Amino acid sequence: MNLYAIKAIYLFEMARTWRTLMQSIVSPVLSTSLYFVVFGAAIGSRIAEIDGVSYGAFIVPGLVMLSLLTQSIANASFGIYFPKFVGTIYELLSAPISPLEIVLGYVGAAATKSVILGLIILATAGLFVPLRIAHPFWMIAFLVLTATTFSLFGFIIGIWADGFEKLQVIPLLVITPLTFLGGSFYSVSMLPPFWQTVTMFNPVVYLMSGFRWSFYDIADVGVGVSLAMTLAFLASCLGIVWWIFRTGYRLKA
Repeated sequence: MNLYAIKAIYLFEMARTWRTLMQSIVSPVLSTSLYFVVFGAAIGSRIAEIDGVSYGAFIVPGLVMLSLLTQSIANASFGIYFPKFVGTIYELLSAPISPLEIVLGYVGAAATKSVILGLIILATAGLFVPLRIAHPFWMIAFLVLTATTFSLFGFIIGIWADGFEKLQVIPLLVITPLTFLGGSFYSVSMLPPFWQTVTMFNPVVYLMSGFRWSFYDIADVGVGVSLAMTLAFLASCLGIVWWIFRTGYRLKA
């Protein structure tokens, strides 16, 4: 294992965060704060408690997850796409670095940035609503697993994309709608029976449910199912990344 190579890639990607601090940290935190003001204060005061939890506190896990998914994908996809765009990817591929070390460097940095952002948003949420975390270990576990999984997914998007426009297609047209429809701002149990069944086909529901359970001991699906679905998606992303490096898809052409 070439730890020096992993460290070099990791530190380079982390340094990019501090160069783009407004875009990487400040902007998502401000956007999430506006959600708290609008949904938590203005609208939440007119909505009854959900399963004994005030609406402002109920949406905290959903807002953290929304930022986590979008930022994980954005950080990882841009991180690997930019070397492709400028041509330095070929120097990376010809260096004595294994595919595993490349993935650990890029995905590790993207996941770290997303976890830091998630924790900052949690701290910000504490300024607006009273927070309680029933299962701190599982909260961190779901946070790290989700950040890692969607950083891998973003890594795949960055390799697949052949233009800056394509980097935004899946996050904007697929991930964001699935997140909003996955129980970010409501409980699935509030939906009519037919739409509850339809919603169960949304993979984000399982991530959201497990993460919210770690806060308030309430969940739309069993926490074991949520964890299994998260691990299954992680395994799928790992399989696709393995196939990409094995075949050289959009890397060696």
